[in-house]
Amino acid sequence: MNLATGIQKAIDYIEEHITDELDLADIARQAACSPYYFQKIFGILCDITVGEYIRNRRLTLAGSELKKPNVKVIDTALKYGYESPESFTRAFTRFHGITPTEAKREGGRLRSFSRFKVQIILKGGNSMNYNIVKKDAFTVLEKVEQHTVIGEQNLNSVPGFWGRAHSDGTINTLLEHAADRTYIYGTCYGNGHTNAETFDYGIAVECAPDTIAPEGFRVNTIPARKWVVAECTGPMPEAIQQLWHELCTEFFPTSDYTPTYEMDIEAYPDGDMTSPDYKSQIWIPVVDE
Repeated sequence: MNLATGIQKAIDYIEEHITDELDLADIARQAACSPYYFQKIFGILCDITVGEYIRNRRLTLAGSELKKPNVKVIDTALKYGYESPESFTRAFTRFHGITPTEAKREGGRLRSFSRFKVQIILKGGNSMNYNIVKKDAFTVLEKVEQHTVIGEQNLNSVPGFWGRAHSDGTINTLLEHAADRTYIYGTCYGNGHTNAETFDYGIAVECAPDTIAPEGFRVNTIPARKWVVAECTGPMPEAIQQLWHELCTEFFPTSDYTPTYEMDIEAYPDGDMTSPDYKSQIWIPVVDE
């Protein structure tokens, strides 16, 4: 299943169950990938989080429903997943700019957020620096934290992990044990095609196989794989976010390779990450279609 088809199936599932209690694992299952990778790819392709999409669609439909006669605000609030009229009113007002009571009045203007239909538009003309690399298994020393996609907490917790790593000595400890100091890796273990709503994320360096991990760190083997290794130039995080977008919208839809969804690696060399000349990489394990 290609990226666009998988995301569209998941969107159709959301729409069919829009008044039910939606679970990210159930939604991701429609796209045949883990909740982490579904969340990531959905955000890249649709430029909005899964939670925001569901919330905007529910509030759009709730607004239309309140225009009907004899429809009560409390009934609409409960139907679209709000526990109280007060929480519904706050969300409705932020979205539409008017309260539910005002929306019931004739002439109340409402905002509309349309159902998504995913289309990959091939623009052409863009070049991407990438290689297909068969790499033997290698060993990394990494500091690992578990993160959750529930409530989209990982969108804040992963950047927070990097911030702490720079301030609490984690990066220095890793570099002291590195066999190759070319890159510091962000190793994301995305759980392949499972329904797991948590995932391990590591900050790592390549090390010797016999390295003894300091307390709080672990030595791990990255298995032999075929990788798409793509490079970008520019300041972080904008440059690498743009590269992810290009990979999902341009490279994979037109290539003969499919991500395995087991993990991905972002590779950061030493240097000024705010520089327009800073170079970084994304490594994605793939299989031939």
